[in-house]
Order: sequence, then C-alpha cells, then structure tokens
Amino acid sequence: MQQANYKNAVTHLVFDFIVSAAAELNQDTYVIGGYVRDFILQRVNDRDIDIVTVGDGISLARKVAELIPNKPKVQIFKTYGTAMLRYYEDNKSDIIELEFVGARKESYTKDSRNPKVQTGTLQDDQNRRDFTINAMAISLNKSNYGKLLDPFNGMDDLQNKIIRTPLDPDITYSDDPLRMMRAIRFATQLNFTIEEESLKAIKRNSERIKIITNERIVVELNKILKSDTPSIGLKLLQDTNLLPYILPELSALKGVEQIKGQKHKDNFYHTLQVVDNIAKTTNNLWLRWAALLHDIGKAPTKKFDKNIGWTFHGHEYVGSKMVKKIFKRLHMPLNEKMKYVEKIVMLSSRPVILAENVTDSAVRRLVFDAGEDINDLMLHCEADITTKNKQKEDKYRNNFKEVRKKIKEVEERDRVRNFQPPVSGDTIINTFNLKPGREIGILKEAIKNAILDGEIANDFDEAYQFMLKKGKKMGLETI
Repeated sequence: MQQANYKNAVTHLVFDFIVSAAAELNQDTYVIGGYVRDFILQRVNDRDIDIVTVGDGISLARKVAELIPNKPKVQIFKTYGTAMLRYYEDNKSDIIELEFVGARKESYTKDSRNPKVQTGTLQDDQNRRDFTINAMAISLNKSNYGKLLDPFNGMDDLQNKIIRTPLDPDITYSDDPLRMMRAIRFATQLNFTIEEESLKAIKRNSERIKIITNERIVVELNKILKSDTPSIGLKLLQDTNLLPYILPELSALKGVEQIKGQKHKDNFYHTLQVVDNIAKTTNNLWLRWAALLHDIGKAPTKKFDKNIGWTFHGHEYVGSKMVKKIFKRLHMPLNEKMKYVEKIVMLSSRPVILAENVTDSAVRRLVFDAGEDINDLMLHCEADITTKNKQKEDKYRNNFKEVRKKIKEVEERDRVRNFQPPVSGDTIINTFNLKPGREIGILKEAIKNAILDGEIANDFDEAYQFMLKKGKKMGLETI
C-alpha cells in the first residue's frame, strides 16, 4: 500500500483538531491499534480511535476538546493515565470515541494484570501492545503525516492472516492473561490463525486466566459469540485449555464413550455446530448463549442402559437449572436475559418430541410455555439439526415445518400466547363468596388446563360454565 493511502486513513476532520493540539503542545502524536488495523483490512471501524502521544495524554485530550467547537466533556481515568472524549458534529450523526494515552512502558506483578507504568517512547508503547497487528501506528505529526510505523511487521501478519505477539508470547500472556482471550477473539472475528509459538504459550499460561475478572472474560466471550463463526473461538478455547477454567460445564461435554459397541455423539462438537447454525440465522446474543448451553445438562445426566444404550433423561431440566449458576458465577445479568436463556434450554427438546405427534393440545401447551419466544425456540430447534444423514435432515426439517404450521393454526384459533384465563380471580371470589385462598388457584389452574387440553374454548362463557361445574365438585356453593 502506498504512502498516500495511509494519509487517507487520517482525513477525517477530527484529526485536524488532534494535529493542531499536538503541535501546540509540541508532543509527537499517533493513531494506533484497532483503527489502523481495520483501515488496512478495509473493515468498518471509524468510531473508536486510540491516540498515543509522547507526553501527557490527558493534557492532549483537554487541548483537543478546547479546539473542537462544541467543547466535548473530557473523561479522565487517572488510574490508567488515559482520557476519553466523544467527538460529534452538530447533528450528532457522526459520533467518534477518542481515547488518549501518553506513551509508556509497563511492568507487571504475577498476581495482577494492572501494570506499573513509566513514561516511555513510541517504541516502548508499541512493545507493550498485545499483537503485531495492533502495534502499528500512523503519524499525526506535520513532519511525516500519514507515515506508518510498523516495528514488528504487523503489515505482513495482516496479509498472512496471523495473530502474533510483538515480544515473547509467554511474557505477553503472563503479564496480562486477558490477551489470551483477545488472541482467540481476534482469530475468530478476523478468521486469522494464531502463530504456533503463541498458541503453545496460551496453553502453557492458561491457568493465569484465573486472575482475570469474570466481567472481562465475558466481554471477550460475547465478542466470540457475536462473530460469524463462533466455533472457531470456542474450539480454540478448548484446545488451549482455557475453556475448563471459564465454562467447565461446556468442556465436560467433550469426548465419546463406548460401552458394548454403543457410543453417543460428541456433544461438545455438536454444540459448536448448533451455535454456528444459530449464528447464521440471528444476531440475538442471548439465543446464541442458549445454543451454547442447551446441552450442558447432558454431562451430569449421562447414563448407559444395557437395553436402550446411552440416555440423558431430564438433561433439559438439569441444564436450565445450571444456567443461573453459570450466569451468577460469571457475573452475567440475572434478569430477563438469563430467564430467556433458561426458558430456551428448558424447552429445547419439546418441539423435537412434539414433531413426532403434532397434537393441538401439545402445541397449545408449547405456545403457552414459550410465549413470545416461540419463534426463537423454533429457530433453536432447527439449528439443533446437525445430522450428516440427508434423509434424516429432510425428515426433521419437514417435521418442524408441520410444527410451525400447527403453531400458526392454534395461535389464530385459540390465542394462547401469553394466555390469561378468561375467568379472573375476582370473578371466582364473587361467584362462590370466597376469601383469597387455595381454591381460587385450583379453579384457575383447572380452567387453564381445560383450555390448553381443548376441552373448552378460550372463551369467557365456556370457561365460566366449566368453573361452575368444577366448583360444585369441590363442594363450593354459588351466591
């Protein structure tokens, strides 16, 4: 790539303000890291720009903010010696996040990824970067504006699609073990290969991941799951021995046992394929999490029955209970997102069983239990088809088409999604002159089941008559 092309990377108006501020402070300044990498790769990343300056990064950020007409607020992070501001034009349609840091060199202690920092040169700052492809810088200095500074041949690694550390990978990963997750995340997002020595170093240092907070690990995990082919990263996490420290429940699915000539499928690789399948159909992160965890109950429920072979009875129920423990351990949200994942895991086999005998009552109950997530559940089940047998695959897909068709019919006719019994608790209380108590719950449950089983229509009059008969059998008297 010619010199002029690098100048093309820094033509946005915001760079004019940075250049002017740097010249006023007499500080050599560069754009570095992901912005440079993605410009060369022609990937869209013009909203997140890292600036390194040989001098005080916070002072530079403040000076840049003074020069920008709308005077954006500067956020200062004293612990890290960094500052951040958001640049935008009047209509706020072009918001750019700028982070400023003074060039530095770092030293680490064994029990922390937070370094001791000393002022340094640009070379020192490039030395501390995680990967060669993230250590490239473009000058914002008037004397050599647009020049690429690439001391570790990051350009070659970009062209050869390689993830490599600038310095000894054992030191790089031991100093900051989160870089192991980042290496795998970049390999996944960019479809790059981790250089062999670097890959071995991740395995050697895998236990060091224990000093990283779960919140930081989940950020990287989510980025892997959001990628086009998450299985690349998930397999690398397993191969480098990181996964047993992060998601041992998933790692436990790996392997195949054989007894008396009967063996089960490798549920780890099956899971990876399901996650890839779901990634092709939706950007829903939490449905991808559900795909990742849908079979975790199989490891603790696996048994061999001499009459029928390998069984995983109740794995959906067990797996759904494991979801909360995992989310809690990883400090993930324990809100509706977690409940959504629990629900998909719990119901993941219902449409499969239903497909063999698509009855109205079974469909009504499925729609009632899945509610607004019924379509996501069906997407998951379709992604769960991983057989290599074309006849079986066609059979399963046709079965799910029938289930979807029946769901639509039942929905239009019976309106059971987010179903509420047509007879309210107040009506029951007033009809039988009851005080709040268990009888009301029994009657409401009986009405719900009668509607879901097709005994009565989802209609007030039919439900009311049913309630009167049921109440009479319970010995209740009307007013």
